[in-house]
Amino acid sequence: MLVALINGRSGIPDARLSDAVRDKVVLVTGSSYGIGEATARRLAAAGATVLLVARTAEQLRAVADGITASGGRAHIYPTNLADPAAIEQLVVDVLRDHGQVDALVSNAGKSIRRSIADSYQRFHDIERTNSVNYLGPAKLVLELLPSMRERGAGHIVNVSTAGVRTPPLARWSAYLASKSAFDVWLRCISQELRHDGVTTSTVYMGLVHTRMSQPTPVLHSLPGLTPEQAADQVCRAVAERPHNITPPLVRPADALGNLLRVPTDRLFELYFRQSSARKRTS
Repeated sequence: MLVALINGRSGIPDARLSDAVRDKVVLVTGSSYGIGEATARRLAAAGATVLLVARTAEQLRAVADGITASGGRAHIYPTNLADPAAIEQLVVDVLRDHGQVDALVSNAGKSIRRSIADSYQRFHDIERTNSVNYLGPAKLVLELLPSMRERGAGHIVNVSTAGVRTPPLARWSAYLASKSAFDVWLRCISQELRHDGVTTSTVYMGLVHTRMSQPTPVLHSLPGLTPEQAADQVCRAVAERPHNITPPLVRPADALGNLLRVPTDRLFELYFRQSSARKRTS
């Protein structure tokens, strides 16, 4: 029950997903591991043609082989999403090979948890998180939009984090700022796209226990989703096209965080000082 309240468990039945994505072309970024891999497998099982995008060709091939062995359709496109020229070539190749992309799942992400005191000589942390979490996804959307708008159809799913909807947390500044940037950018442009038949959904994902969260020990003991449970929410966003999917406790936290911004910030400041003191004395 606690996991459901914090992270959400809103999924989609197999039959409904299959009705929505059968014979559709769905591009999934960050599909070599974690949420992206689980999402690609679920979509392929439902009858979609999945285009697997990530940096590592070998791991993408392993995921694709598993999908095809189960009767699904998958194609790999190894791409560094921090490289604008590589994104341009990706879209050229994809449209040449498949003619269209019916849905984009923008899932690739980079997480960094580091205090500001440890970041003085690490401006590249901000550059790296922005490249993968904001600039790369925005570039990919910009490259795909002309074909989607011309056809009058397309859907974009942003796999975001509940952290952009809750009071900000110390040590997560680079990560949350980059995720917030893409979130706001996509919400702004969505107002211009719906008239052309292109829709957007954002999944404000709660904690998911993946390779990305593994390096942060404090997260290990917290309730979270498996990649497959998280993929269930992403697949619902692909099929049903809701404006957003938000864990139940995030909405009141968002409202209270705005209403009580100053005391909330002070509370987190106190927590950070205490946790830092414990770390120094341990």
